Amino acid sequence: MSKQLLHLVMGGRVKDPQGVDFVDPYSVHVVGVYPSYDEAVEAWRGQAQRTVDDAEMKYVVVHLHRLLEPDLPSA
Repeated sequence: MSKQLLHLVMGGRVKDPQGVDFVDPYSVHVVGVYPSYDEAVEAWRGQAQRTVDDAEMKYVVVHLHRLLEPDLPSA
């Protein structure tokens, strides 16, 4: 059985489109947690496309498994 690698997709309005400093962290939209990177990217792409005309909206994929177990080698 392979190791479970969880990914979080979230987004919101950012102060600078080049960064991930959210204007209001309390209003960050949590899209969901996904068991594979491919599923997370699909969810991210859907949200990012919905907000493509708003340069201050940004969605990201967070590798939760790297936060939960930082000593694991990158896959």
